[in-house]
Amino acid sequence: MESTQDPRLMALAERALSHYVNKTTDRAPTTMQMPVSAYSDTARYDRERKRIFGSLPIAVALSIELPDRGSYKAMQVLDVPLLLVRDEQGVARCFLNVCRHRGARLCESGRAQTRIIACPYHAWTYNLQGELVARYGADSFGEITQQAYSLTALPCEERAGFLWVSLDQTPFDIDQWLGDFAVELGTLALQDWHIYAQRELPGPGWKVTMDGYLEAYHHNMLHGQTVGQMTVGNLMVLDTYGPHQRLTFGRKSLGELARQPRKLWRPQDHIRLIHSGFPNLSVSGIVGGFCLVSQIFPGPTAHTTLTVQTVLCAKPPQTDAEIASAEDFSAMVLQAVKDEDYPVGFGVQEGILSQANTHFTFGRNESALQNYHRWVAHFMGEEISQ
Repeated sequence: MESTQDPRLMALAERALSHYVNKTTDRAPTTMQMPVSAYSDTARYDRERKRIFGSLPIAVALSIELPDRGSYKAMQVLDVPLLLVRDEQGVARCFLNVCRHRGARLCESGRAQTRIIACPYHAWTYNLQGELVARYGADSFGEITQQAYSLTALPCEERAGFLWVSLDQTPFDIDQWLGDFAVELGTLALQDWHIYAQRELPGPGWKVTMDGYLEAYHHNMLHGQTVGQMTVGNLMVLDTYGPHQRLTFGRKSLGELARQPRKLWRPQDHIRLIHSGFPNLSVSGIVGGFCLVSQIFPGPTAHTTLTVQTVLCAKPPQTDAEIASAEDFSAMVLQAVKDEDYPVGFGVQEGILSQANTHFTFGRNESALQNYHRWVAHFMGEEISQ
């Protein structure tokens, strides 16, 4: 956890306070228009899904989901069956969850612990490095070169509390991809947190969903009974790290800093940081020892997504009061997303299909959205006009 007078947080609090006092927010140079077809065109979506989510490194899991040597997690991401494993040396690896003999699924979805990976079909057995080490009935099966039958590995790097994977096996340099954003994520020390709850939420299309994670413009109207009670609407401080972003929101108590000597400031009590990792990661926290991690994965169509929502606690809740606080936070963020954000998003999706609009307009106060969509265009080799 960060100290109360962390210079970085102090500087962010000063910037946010200036906006609060002057009733302003960080702004892009101009408004920006986006054709509605960017949200609905099937051929375009298929290209973006393949390029943005298939070839670029994406955060598929938290490091703490593989807490020990022999820990594994099996999951499906964009129709790709993944098997994440922490080997005997503590190295996180990612394989296709497919036996090299006849293509059977090796492990069912979920997290567990193992010493070996054994196929349930014919008992071909692999070690935690993915090497084929044993075969049932090997003599009768016939000779093969076992080294040629290792599990199919995907590029996988562990950094800043996450496992980053390229789904189509495109090699990547994680330090180059994250740049200084790795330092920002690292300040959260997510590897020291604890998972309280994890669930999957169906959502509207990828861009509609991500748009909602990138601004505070809607907080007062939509989240008046949940996170809007704590957040100053339409106030944001934005810092960009290439395609990645850090959003700083003001909490309702932000104005108190104007009446306090600077040496008494506790900036973490008055601002809220959102770390947005391109293209699908949002880390919202830290509030009262809790943190929310959201991973948005595109569905089979341009109008569907699946969100993996993970609630983290700074330490495992033990007392009745701690458990109650964790449950309250978990219920609040679930309500804010499942019952507030996503129903509006589904409505936006219906509105897109109605052809009522030819384009959407992002305001100057929606600068994080503008940055996000410019980077989508960049990776697709396109340009966005004002």
